[in-house]
Amino acid sequence: MQIEVLGCSGGIAGGARTTAFRIDDDLLLDAGTGVSDLSQAQMQALRHVILTHAHLDHTAGLPLLLDTVYDTAGEALHVHALPQTVSALREHMFNWSLWPDFSQLPSPERPTLAFDPLDARQARVLGERRVLFSRVNHTVPAAACVLVAPSGAVFAFSGDTTTNEAFWETLNALPRLDVLVTECAFDNAHRELADRSRHYCPATLGADLAKLRHRPELYLSHLKPSVTEAVLEQVAEAAPNFQPAALKQGQRFTL
Repeated sequence: MQIEVLGCSGGIAGGARTTAFRIDDDLLLDAGTGVSDLSQAQMQALRHVILTHAHLDHTAGLPLLLDTVYDTAGEALHVHALPQTVSALREHMFNWSLWPDFSQLPSPERPTLAFDPLDARQARVLGERRVLFSRVNHTVPAAACVLVAPSGAVFAFSGDTTTNEAFWETLNALPRLDVLVTECAFDNAHRELADRSRHYCPATLGADLAKLRHRPELYLSHLKPSVTEAVLEQVAEAAPNFQPAALKQGQRFTL
């Protein structure tokens, strides 16, 4: 299983893209502005998109992606997301006002977009990969995602969340965990804002990492450039059994 980080920033700027991962050639995990760096051929090869939640930094690339492949896609792009996320996209994005409804285009019988609402309690098999989900604690309904490669290697992504039990219980139930990507949007000086917006800061992330029985490679995403160094130092202090690193756009993993 090949994983490419298309975007992992907490904002946009020159060279910074928001959350999106390309898994092999056919799967996206989230569809933030990082999608824009794919070639048209790479976009056409995609068959599935997993969305952790509806916020724009994780979905903004999806409508333009669909517009790009609209007349060349051989089959619908399947979007796997919580029912509440699907409802938000239908109501607020693909509503003919903000963007055309590609689940009806070019026709209801042959759409460019197909929604596959998911149950966070049930695994899915996409290609040769097994995909597990877990509810997490964010300001909107949100899910974490765990990808199990044919080799048995495991990649986990928290999505956007703050302190919760379900994600860590899901990880502890796995026989192994090779790579863990978790958000940490704020430093400890902004803990009140982190708590209100339901994001991790180093203090809360450190407390949750203490629940984890595995010792995977640990990467932090959703970092604001102004606090990246402070967050890394504070997470290292709060979770001394781990060696956190900042996830980087363009980074690749082979599992």
